[in-house]
Amino acid sequence: MTALQGAVESAAPVSRLHLHQSYSVSDFPVPTGREEEWRFTPLRRLRGLHTDVSLPPGKVSVEASAQSPVTVVRAQHSDGRLGAALIPADRVSAKAFASFEEATVISVPGGAEVAEPAVVTVRGDDAGGVAFGHTLIDVGAHARAVVVLDHSGSANYADNVEIVVGDGAALTVVSIQDWASDAVHLSHHQATVGRDARLQHVVVSLGGSVVRVAPSVRYGGPGGDAELLGAYFADGGQHLEHRLFVDHAQPNCRSRVEYKGALQGENAHTVWIGDVLIRPAATGTDTYERNRNLLLTDGARADSVPNLEILTGEVVGAGHASASGRLEDHHLFYLMARGIPLAEARRLVIRGFFGELISRIEAPGLRDRIAALIEAELAGLAGLAGGSQA
Repeated sequence: MTALQGAVESAAPVSRLHLHQSYSVSDFPVPTGREEEWRFTPLRRLRGLHTDVSLPPGKVSVEASAQSPVTVVRAQHSDGRLGAALIPADRVSAKAFASFEEATVISVPGGAEVAEPAVVTVRGDDAGGVAFGHTLIDVGAHARAVVVLDHSGSANYADNVEIVVGDGAALTVVSIQDWASDAVHLSHHQATVGRDARLQHVVVSLGGSVVRVAPSVRYGGPGGDAELLGAYFADGGQHLEHRLFVDHAQPNCRSRVEYKGALQGENAHTVWIGDVLIRPAATGTDTYERNRNLLLTDGARADSVPNLEILTGEVVGAGHASASGRLEDHHLFYLMARGIPLAEARRLVIRGFFGELISRIEAPGLRDRIAALIEAELAGLAGLAGGSQA
């Protein structure tokens, strides 16, 4: 980088909220709901996760399994690997980093190609207390692996997931939120994608009372490729929030973001925030983000906010799209004209809506499970169809 380029970089008017990062909880004021990063989140339902209130410890168990040569170890705060690829960007993330007792560290050695996914199972047994967690996924150069983060049960849980994808490596991370109906889960994922490396990051949010997942990606060298996929299905009273940030600061990198959601029932609420920043040095960037939502019944609300900040004119492509609406009449009419009842026609259209995204998940063994979870959500649709627009 020349001196002139460096001056332009430092003077660039970056307006990213995500640039405020700290390991110290005190550096983040207690949110009131008026802040941009918290304005959609129902703070009163977080059970004190965002405040200084002292809460009893919750009952959350974390177990991990992996196929050799992948290793899984438990690590203490003093382990120098923890926090090297993650700096908390909000108060709850900083609180989780300061409060976890042990971290789960998954290491994939360089050059390894692992057929079976490593699985981290997080199981909550009590939503009355609070628990904190931390996971580090470290993939060596030119390795290939899949890691599944599987959440279930009742809990009041906040955690951080830091992801390091070495040069030339390929990693798929699938985070499944299949919590019980009383669970609260706030999670911050931060990934660094190395030179010519590829990350596919998948979020599937179905259960829980309040779920807020915030994935962010930055590039550690040119040629990185990140694909961020998400599927979510909110029922009455659920709040499912996904806040994404892709930071392009290296040349010739690519990102694709696609999240799809469906909502049914009174006060079902989803939030999708998609932020992409292309810094002055990130010439040759190719990026696109898209969010689509199906409002299946009256009383449901989907907020969708795509943001794109471009600080260089030398890009391959940059764009975004967002759409929320009812099922298309002509799709239903086509199926009903062939003798398919309305309720089944609706389910077929919704299956197709999610099916294309599920088929892209680079973990074949998980596709059937995710499809089955969404099918279970659809089972409750018939009873709510009376309030919908066909």
